[in-house]
Amino acid sequence: MFHVSERWKSAYPGASAGILVMGNAENPERHPGLESRKEALEKEIRQRFSGSDRTFLKKLPVMQSYEAYYKRFGKSYHVQLQVESVAFKGKGIPRVAALVEAMFMAELKNMLLTAGHDLSYIQGSVALDAAAGTESFTMLNGKEQILKAGDMMMSDGQGVISSVLYGPDHRTRIRSDTGSVLFAVYAPQGIPTDTVREHLKDIRSNVLLVSPGAETELIGVYP
Repeated sequence: MFHVSERWKSAYPGASAGILVMGNAENPERHPGLESRKEALEKEIRQRFSGSDRTFLKKLPVMQSYEAYYKRFGKSYHVQLQVESVAFKGKGIPRVAALVEAMFMAELKNMLLTAGHDLSYIQGSVALDAAAGTESFTMLNGKEQILKAGDMMMSDGQGVISSVLYGPDHRTRIRSDTGSVLFAVYAPQGIPTDTVREHLKDIRSNVLLVSPGAETELIGVYP
């Protein structure tokens, strides 16, 4: 179901990708248990970074790994800005459908870039690759985007489903009726595979809180 290209291995030695596939899941607009866990996470993030600032945040090893990746493309790591909004500006984690929120909560907690997809819309197997710079896809906002050469990307039999710089696609997006879901984590060099694996477990824990009957069909980290 998932394979890694030789081009990606050559371009990104020491990097990894995490995959979590869960079936028989529910995706309610709101879940009280998840709301409580979200509030606890917001409090935890503010306590963790109390008295610190953006400079401190940027020095965290995870942030440095992503910053080094984004810098080569002239961009900044957007998850850092999201963490800042919770930690320093007192903003809450946005309320979205449960499966997206389960992913987003873990993303803020661990600061690892993650994409979510409705598995029923994925065609064939998923491949991790480095973009040639000719690929294009429709982003979540409906706009067409050509990938930058070298950007980490994932694709299925029909085309690109996500990239690091531009996020997940519109075709395989998580919907209100999504029951089978694939979460994919991009981890640049410097992020331990154990960190990626624990991140996947956090996502799974959040999903199981909302949907106790959900089944884990695949969980793995691919270096």
